[in-house]
Amino acid sequence: MDVLEAVAVFAAGVAAGGINTIVGSGSLITFPTLLSLGYVPVVANVSNNIGLVPGGVSGAYGYRKELKGQRARLLRLGSASLIGAVAGALLLLGLPAGAFKVIVPALIAVALVLVVVQPRLQKWTVRRREDGRHRPNGGPLLWAGVLLAGVYGGYFGAAQGIVLIALLGIALDDDLQRLNAGKNVLSAVVNGTAALVFIALWIVSDTRIDWWAVLMIAAGSTVGGLVGARVGRRIPPLVLRGVIVVVGLVAIINLLF
Repeated sequence: MDVLEAVAVFAAGVAAGGINTIVGSGSLITFPTLLSLGYVPVVANVSNNIGLVPGGVSGAYGYRKELKGQRARLLRLGSASLIGAVAGALLLLGLPAGAFKVIVPALIAVALVLVVVQPRLQKWTVRRREDGRHRPNGGPLLWAGVLLAGVYGGYFGAAQGIVLIALLGIALDDDLQRLNAGKNVLSAVVNGTAALVFIALWIVSDTRIDWWAVLMIAAGSTVGGLVGARVGRRIPPLVLRGVIVVVGLVAIINLLF
């Protein structure tokens, strides 16, 4: 990795850290960036996942005020995120590399659809909250949904935050900013757990990780997570979604062609 490539990956990390904190689609910035620099898809995904962990932590820290009173809920749901993340990470490394090239374009396409329809999902969750159709802790269906989101995030994490905020908004009666704070914690649990699995397998086997890419994304996403928590709400949502969709389409084209 030369200096210009390092700067590009760092900048992508800053953008991803901020986007993950606000929306939850940051991998649609960093993953295509690594692909464009010639990284093998599985290596890019593993390195990207590890690098985004500090950004997830900084984003959750930035929302610490909104996290007050959510400890019991997040411990319960965090167990689902942890189990799902382990399963997803093992699937990523256990399935043939060719499967990743087939599955990930479809996952990116689903993620892009979620990015586009997020405003409608958000309005729906607000209406449900106003109608009082919620259970205090979400019940077993929310736990199962968070588990599946964890599997998705452990395998390929783009837009897992959008999935989580939709699930939380549908199932819980709480302020959306508090739900977003909870989403940041659960996303950090997924990325952190998957990263530990990848690192453990790197130690005992030949799992490939590009540590320079990890370092640049980690540094950038840490900054981006803090910035996103403070000023991210000022970014026009339409502009943000437009950038994500364009980058995601570039990633699909790179993977398919």
